[in-house]
Order: sequence, then structure tokens, then C-alpha cells
Amino acid sequence: MGTLYENEAYLQDLARICDADLPWGRLTDATVLITGASGMIGSMLADALLFQGIGTRIYAIGRSIKRLQARFEGAFEPQCLHLVECDVNQGLPEDLPRADYVIHAASNTHPLAYSTDPIGTIATNTKGLENLLSFAAKTKAQRFEFLSSVEVYGQNRGDVELFAEDYCGYIDCNTLRAGYPESKRLGEALCQAYIKQEGLDVVIPRLSRVYGPTLLESDTKALSQFLKKGLAHEDIVLKSEGTQKFSYTHCADAVGALLACLLEGECGAAYNVADPGSDVTLRELAESIAEHAGTKVVFQLPSETERAGYSTATKAMMDGSKLKALGWQPHYTIGEGIEQTLLVMGQLQAK
Repeated sequence: MGTLYENEAYLQDLARICDADLPWGRLTDATVLITGASGMIGSMLADALLFQGIGTRIYAIGRSIKRLQARFEGAFEPQCLHLVECDVNQGLPEDLPRADYVIHAASNTHPLAYSTDPIGTIATNTKGLENLLSFAAKTKAQRFEFLSSVEVYGQNRGDVELFAEDYCGYIDCNTLRAGYPESKRLGEALCQAYIKQEGLDVVIPRLSRVYGPTLLESDTKALSQFLKKGLAHEDIVLKSEGTQKFSYTHCADAVGALLACLLEGECGAAYNVADPGSDVTLRELAESIAEHAGTKVVFQLPSETERAGYSTATKAMMDGSKLKALGWQPHYTIGEGIEQTLLVMGQLQAK
């Protein structure tokens, strides 16, 4: 298999992120701590900062040093990259240096993880978050960024088409699946507490459903499974009628949004990461990938374990105008993003 660092399309994405009109000087020779650094979003964020080549020191934190080493083998600016094996839920290493910026990108983010590790799902968004907030406050970090989610909005009450940042829908907290959205809500509240009580500067991007060539093999989100089936030229398996309509974001656009929030966002503010060009139903998504792969969509009932981790939302689209006011613009529509993702993943497998 090839590596992302040899892939022209991936390098073009990194270059596009780094060409954004942002105050990059703030990150020159700065130290940035990123949790979840071997994950889909955290790893590309680290790559982008290293690709920029301005001396940004990255402390990439993950629970497995082997996964970190495998993911960043051949990375740019290796002298600026420091890999740290750590479970943030258990605390941070005592010798961890002060960071100018702390970005909490670690989280269980797919259905199987929600249903098989519900305690860990909640802990990372609360206990792990508190450990990082405390570290950032004590060491006087310039800014903290907490990656939140569209899930905080709960179910659409039927009174809006798009979620603005002040919307609040229904969540049945007495379910296994509630662990993810409720802990993200509590995490945001904890951030506000640290702003008030500790004077910490915090910004909160709320991500839609993210996809891209950096997705992990273990990811069980519907779109991730569709992409894997399409790449294998197999029929796309849809485990519902597919009428759910959601916002999606390509990973490169998500990373660009995180950097816009980090460098331009207002302290205490939440920002939706979404664009109408990537709002689509699950069935339309499956049909698009099947058409690209030359296969078809088939319907299959989910297992009980799978069902326990599924969202019950049927319409969850976000208004991204507040983020766009910071200057962020996505590069990919959903169709373009799917095509690019399949292209890159196919090239990686072919080498």
C-alpha cells in the first residue's frame, strides 16, 4: 500500500488548507497539543500544521504509540513532531511541556464504539476533557479548542430546517446511545465553566458527519461503510430506508474549519462546520457511491449491537453561516468529496 505522504491529491488538500487567509504567524514556533492524533481528523490536522513548515511543534497524543508511529511514518518536519502515548482519561504525563494551543480531537465517533464502549465514550468527552482543560489553564495556554458535534442538537423538533448554534432539540438521556450527545453537551458546558472560573480562552467547533481518505478501518459510520463497499466494488448495504438527511464535511474542509476557529474564532463561541453543498439523504449518498462503483444498493436489517449505536435523528443539518463569516469556505461538495475519497483510498490500496 502507498502512503498519504506520497499521494498527490492528499498533498493538494494540505496545500489548500495552508493557503487559507489566516494569521499563521500565531503558530510560528508555537507548540500545539493534539489528542486523538491517530484518528481521521486529528492526524490530518497535525499533517497540515507540519506541512505549513513554520516551525510549529506538534505533540500528537494517542492511546497507542504503535498506531501513532504507523500513521506518521514519513511525516513532514519530523523534528517538530513528538508522539505521546497517553490515555487522557487517566491523566496527562508529568513531563508534558506547556502548549500554546490545546486541541481535544479524541473521541469515540461511530456507532459500534458507542454501543461497545459507552463508558469510554462519555469519559473522553468529560473526564478526559477536564484533564486537558485543567492542564491548559494551569500552563496558561493561549487557546483551547474542543471538537464538538452536530449531535448536541438532538432531534429536530420540526420547527427549523437548519440548526443554528443556539438551537436545542430533544435527546432521550435514558438510553445507551445518549452517552455521546449528552457528554458532548456536558463537555461544552465544562468549557464555559473554565472560561468563567479559570479565564481560559476556549472555542468550540461543532462538526457534522466527517468523511475522507483518512478514515479508520474500524469506523462503522454508515458513510464509512458505504465508502469501503464502493472501494471494493461491492453492493452498498443500507440498513434503513435512507430517508435521514444530514450534513457532511470532507476531512480536509473540516481541518480548515478547525484552524479558522482556532485562529479567528471568538472565545466561548460555538461554530457549525457545514455547507448546503454537502446536505444529502442517506439513500442518495448510498446511490451516489453505488453508481460510482458500478454496483447497486441493497437493504439489510442491522444487528441489535449496531442498532444500539445508531442515531435516531432523521433530519440534522446545520447552518454554517457563522463559521463562513470568519472566512471559511469548503472546497468539496458531497459528490466531489466522495469522488476524491474513493480516488485516494483506491490509489493507496493499489500501491
